[in-house]
Amino acid sequence: MEIKGRTYLVSGGASGLGGAASTMLAQNGANLVIADLNQEKGHALAKELGANVRFVETNVADEEGVRNAVNTAVSTFGSLNGAINCAGIGVAEKTVGKDGPHSLASFRKVIEVNLIGTFNVIRLAAAQMSLQEPGSDGERGVIINTASIAAFDGQIGQAAYSASKGGIVGMTLPIARDLARTGIRVVTIAPGLFDTPLLAGLPEDVKKVLGSQVPFPSRLGQPAEFAALAKHIIENVMLNGEVIRLDGALRMPPK
Repeated sequence: MEIKGRTYLVSGGASGLGGAASTMLAQNGANLVIADLNQEKGHALAKELGANVRFVETNVADEEGVRNAVNTAVSTFGSLNGAINCAGIGVAEKTVGKDGPHSLASFRKVIEVNLIGTFNVIRLAAAQMSLQEPGSDGERGVIINTASIAAFDGQIGQAAYSASKGGIVGMTLPIARDLARTGIRVVTIAPGLFDTPLLAGLPEDVKKVLGSQVPFPSRLGQPAEFAALAKHIIENVMLNGEVIRLDGALRMPPK
């Protein structure tokens, strides 16, 4: 799939990994819809990236909200060729802690945003892509999801987060198989420790300690490195139905 002149939707696209993906797409000539809850950051980034970028306030777990973002892409740019799912939240809560059992509400919220929200974007974006004329190689679209190495190496207090990301890993291949007949690829990236807003509040010395756990390079990943992998996935039509760890060979300890 080419990037230049094609239209992409990035959920959680106003900052962090999603912001880097949005920037990469715009810099490579794509039309872009940034779908995010943060209006201030979303409008600011859209303005910074140029005329071919729109911001749509979007709750990924809401059907009408995502449908509106997809429709905006089509009505503004004429098509939707790709989607990158970066919207997500996390909680740190033990299954049974000092205050009792894990909150069911917080567990449900993480699943709703991370897993159900990702699937909501996939299904609505893919439905639109399936209506479009394929390229010369039969490809109609590409979808990139964001899981985490927590799907494999979940730490203490990450039951909800790991379950949500494990769900994304688990549905990657069956959805790729579902959509193969329509020429839509599905690939998931599982990042390790990255310098994103989730870690923004930590002191620099703590970030360095976290980065030192990574075998090589011994530092936190940069959002631009996530975006670089997303770019390659878009451009390499043979990548499909796969989960790619992007973690510097890190395997997370229990805590």
